[in-house]
Amino acid sequence: MSKEWNFDTICVQGGYNPKSGDPRVAPLYQSTTYKYDTPEDLAGLFALTKEGHLYTRISNPTVAVLEDKYTQLEKGVGAVATASGQAAILLAVLNICEEGDHILSSATIYGGTFNLFNVTLKRYGIDVTFVDPEADEEEILKAAKPNTKFLFGETIGNPGLNILDFDKFSRIAKKLDIPFIVDNTVASPYLCNPFDFGVDIVVHSTSKYSDGHATALGGIVVDGGTFNWDNGKFKGLVEPDESYHGVKYVETFGNAAYITKLRVQMLRDLGASPSPFNAYLTNLGLETLHLRMERHSYNALELARYLDKNPNVSWVNYPFLEGNKYYGRAHKYLKTGASGLLTFGIKGGVEAATKFSKGLELVALAVHLGDARTSLLHPASTTHSQLSEEEQIKSGVAPDLIRVSVGIEKVEDLIRDFEKGFNKLK
Repeated sequence: MSKEWNFDTICVQGGYNPKSGDPRVAPLYQSTTYKYDTPEDLAGLFALTKEGHLYTRISNPTVAVLEDKYTQLEKGVGAVATASGQAAILLAVLNICEEGDHILSSATIYGGTFNLFNVTLKRYGIDVTFVDPEADEEEILKAAKPNTKFLFGETIGNPGLNILDFDKFSRIAKKLDIPFIVDNTVASPYLCNPFDFGVDIVVHSTSKYSDGHATALGGIVVDGGTFNWDNGKFKGLVEPDESYHGVKYVETFGNAAYITKLRVQMLRDLGASPSPFNAYLTNLGLETLHLRMERHSYNALELARYLDKNPNVSWVNYPFLEGNKYYGRAHKYLKTGASGLLTFGIKGGVEAATKFSKGLELVALAVHLGDARTSLLHPASTTHSQLSEEEQIKSGVAPDLIRVSVGIEKVEDLIRDFEKGFNKLK
């Protein structure tokens, strides 16, 4: 890859460099295993002294194209693709946390992640404290503990659409001498590169905007290569790993220690590996990420402006909408738009929301976001239903909130469809 390539060019051609006579398009390697010429070649792979593919649970040539492209897009030092976004977050956590450790997290995160932290990880002895991301620096620092292993947040909260204050959270992480991990799914690397704002590790659900067509589950962890793991808090990265002949990750792999350990230890043992076919589809989707994110963001802003003037709507939340509480911060951290997610409250509550949704023809009810096709849902009764009412409010989910994942259709058609829905309220 040329260092002079722009983001758009990396989307199209990054991660794959065909030689003379090779396929022009990165091939699908639908294979679990690989052939070697000598026993020494295979032994070198097991000892981590040679590069190559050992078994598709750990790596695969098609998956590697996706990982290399994402490393370039996020400007990191390495990436590991996973079976889903939830798998990416879980491996990112378990790579540095064990029983008795603690997580400090923003409260305004996706309901599935909240549940993972608040319920499942607690069963395995990993505790969490959720903080209001708008709290002042000192208040958040007080929530930390001696065993806190990382600080977590989302670039754009789902579905609260709060924009994370990267500067504040980065300062907090540095004061605590812990890594800062951010879920960049809703923004995508096109709208935000968290490594530019003091983040150390980035995670994505590639099932969303990366794939862009609701066809392929996947996740990815990207390492910025910026954190000092040899600070006495992360023994697993500096002490010998007996499962790999005593290798010391920081000593052997330097600034790629974290992502190497995640692949050869976490992915090897937990097996949350992506399907090569899903990686192939996701890579195809990434080729148009730059085009789609512009249209998603444009359509979402136009729809937000329409809803803001609609008498049936009590409030609208979209970070690039004039007057939004996060307008200034969104323009500080996001490049050309605020992605395709917006929320609004419909007058009349759940009953009105039900009538409205039944009147739609183009816009579908779907538990997804980031699709080229527009969809909506009611988070309080779906994606965040596992949370208590108090937890829902803390995560930004009001009872009347409707979440819209705005697609790339002609926005005038979307507005006409919304009019049909609102006409059902008359």
